[in-house]
Amino acid sequence: MNRPLHSEKFLTKRIKTLGINQWNSLLEHVQKLPYGRNKNRTDFGLVLSEGKGSCSSKHGLLKLVAIENKFHNVELILGLYKMNQSNTPGIKNELLDHQLEWIPEAHCYLKVDGQRTDLTSINGNFSKIEKSLLKEIEITPDQISEYKITYHQQYIKEWIKEEHIPFTFQEIWRIREKCIANLSK
Repeated sequence: MNRPLHSEKFLTKRIKTLGINQWNSLLEHVQKLPYGRNKNRTDFGLVLSEGKGSCSSKHGLLKLVAIENKFHNVELILGLYKMNQSNTPGIKNELLDHQLEWIPEAHCYLKVDGQRTDLTSINGNFSKIEKSLLKEIEITPDQISEYKITYHQQYIKEWIKEEHIPFTFQEIWRIREKCIANLSK
């Protein structure tokens, strides 16, 4: 789906100042930006100004641009998957140190015309996590902050209870944060 970016709304205008005038060019640009958390998780424009983004901020930005340009075939998806050393390289030592096979992780991506598209990084490939997918729901960009975190944390709490995981929620969340920090390196 290569369409011109025609909106005169804020994000689209900002993107055009970068010389990006087509949807596919924007996807390519965002995918090439390094992985990293932004200073404010609700300001998706920071992906452009800071030159980096997480799965949430990058896909939130893209969904907002799709909304501005009335591209109705673009969905923002929150997926929960079994984050392990096979599908998420860089977290192996953290999991091994705590004798965990996996941790439930929340991941944002797009569905464009029903096709899952992960633009988190240049190496992003949804097929790496597809077989480990636990659940997915469509969300709006304003749900990326509090809603996503609450949804993710509640899932982890239930997982700990159901699977008799020998850690508290706070311990699992700390382990998860170390895993995410390792991905930023």
